[in-house]
Order: sequence, then structure tokens, then C-alpha cells
Amino acid sequence: MVKTSVIILNWNGQRFLQKFLPDIVLYTQDDQTQVIIADNGSTDSSVAFLEQHFPQIPLFKFDQNYGFTGGYNRAIELVDSQYVVLLNSDIEVHPDWLQALILHMDSHPQTAACMPKMLSLEHKMQFEYAGAAGGFIDFLGYPFCRGRILATTENDTGQYNTVRDVFWATGACMVVRTSVYKALGGLDNDFFAHMEEIDLCWRMQNAGYKIQCVPTSWVHHVGGGTLPNNHPRKLFFNYRNNLLMLYKNLPNSSLYSLLLLRLLLDGCSALAFLVQGKFSYFMAVVRAHHDFFRLRKDKRQPHTLPFNKLNGVYWRSIVADYFVGGKKHFSQIITE
Repeated sequence: MVKTSVIILNWNGQRFLQKFLPDIVLYTQDDQTQVIIADNGSTDSSVAFLEQHFPQIPLFKFDQNYGFTGGYNRAIELVDSQYVVLLNSDIEVHPDWLQALILHMDSHPQTAACMPKMLSLEHKMQFEYAGAAGGFIDFLGYPFCRGRILATTENDTGQYNTVRDVFWATGACMVVRTSVYKALGGLDNDFFAHMEEIDLCWRMQNAGYKIQCVPTSWVHHVGGGTLPNNHPRKLFFNYRNNLLMLYKNLPNSSLYSLLLLRLLLDGCSALAFLVQGKFSYFMAVVRAHHDFFRLRKDKRQPHTLPFNKLNGVYWRSIVADYFVGGKKHFSQIITE
């Protein structure tokens, strides 16, 4: 039995496998670590490419695209290692990227998940949107990052090089304790994709664990490889899954007031899209709300904690601070 399983979930990503997999194998595979590819029903030539060029890598072949959530849940059920690494196929890794993360997990038993510093592949010294140097959330449930607030990403000058408790770790590159992952039911299959890792990290905190960023490790990320940031389908997932996440994890004392406020704010966003002539975006929000009410049944978690018991919560509105207060950098709102 190996100690760590690095699982790359692939869906029609041969171009990424060709570019990034050789270094992942070179800098990752050893007698305690295995690289696994879980193919989510790809229709390109990914499987043929892997079988020809990387026959030594275990390949889990699924019959269809089960999304980020279903794909990883199925793959992780098939492994029995102490740690599992969720790794996007569009990640460039570097020597010792994984060792620092595993050493940290070994010495911090209360940490259920951790992540490296996430930098952009295109702009090497700039943080990448999907995670940056650790994820946070404001009191309304809007996520942001240490190094990325809304659409603004900072240059990495070492300003966030300390290990820090965060609210969530990015699913693009996240080390998790397999036992904790399985005990909490893994990723929520209904999310399919987007914000599923924030929901999982929230449940981990509700269970008494920590989430941390370990910036002594870093990777470079392409980002938007499956779905561009400005796509209506991505908007649908983000709006729907954010509401599902809040409904599942908020304590009763603040659930309904906050949920009502978020529904109203979402409605304002939908009207703004309509006024701008972005009908597909308007409908994405409408469908997101419809799907939220359809899926919310039986989603409430048995153990939920108030926000003041959780790490990585910002007690103001990140949207108001960004657009009204002009605070574009993480260091302007939260001190290290």
C-alpha cells in the first residue's frame, strides 16, 4: 500500500496530459507515492495516449463524465492510501512540490486538507485565480483568496509565504486525509463542478479539522481548461452551488436570514444581466435558483458551527470593499 495517491481527473484533456504529465511523473512517483489517472468518459484520444505512452500509470476508466465530484468520489473509493491528492491535469509541478505538503500533513494531524501556493502558468509571478495562496469567504458566503479578490490577482512577491489557516483549499491541487474524506462522504455529487471543494472544506471545519495553505510548495496552473470563467454554464454552477453550500453548512441561527439576503442579491444580479442584454446569463441565474430549491432537500448537515468558530471568515462584504472601498489586495482587508 502506498502512502499517497495523486489522482488526476481527466476529461478530454489529452493536450494537458501531453504537456504536464511527464513532469508530474518525474517529480512525484516514488515507492511511497503513485500517480493515477481517472478518466471521466473522455471522447478524445486521451485513453489511447495514456495506454501507449504511460502504460505504467494505473488508469481508471469511467463510462461517462461524472463531473469533478463524481469522478473523484469514484476514484478515491478505489484507493486505500493515507493521503489523496486531487490534482488538475493542467498543473505544472516542480521538484519537491509534494514532499513539503506531505511533511506538513504528517506533522499537523488536525489538518484535514492543505494546498500549495497556486501561481499562473501564463504569468509566472502572478497568483492564479483558482486558489492563489488560500481561500477565504465573507459573511455573505462569497469566496475570495489570499492573493486574489474577485477579478484582481496580485503578483507574488513573497507577501503570503507563511503557513496559514484558511477557509478552503483549491480542488485544483489539494492534499486530503483519505480517512476524513471518506468519513465525511467526499465531495457532494450534486454539485457536479465548482465550489465543491469549498463545501467539503466547510464540512471538515465543522468536524473540527483545519484547512491550511503551505506556500513552501508551489505549482503553476493554466486555469479555465474545462470551462472558461465567463461561460453561462459556469455561472449557473457557481450561483446554484453557492446557495447549496450555504444551505448545507450554515447554523440554524443565521441560515434563513442570510439565505433570503443572498437570493435577493442574486435576483439583482440576474436583473442586471437582463438589462445588459445578457439573456443567457440571466437564465443561468434563474435555472440556478430553480435547481437549488429542487436539490436542497435532505442537504442539511448534522453538525454546523457559527461563522465565528471557523477559520478564514471575513466579517464584512468583500464585494462592497472591492467596488466601494477600492480594496483590491488581500493585505488591505486582512493582515498576515
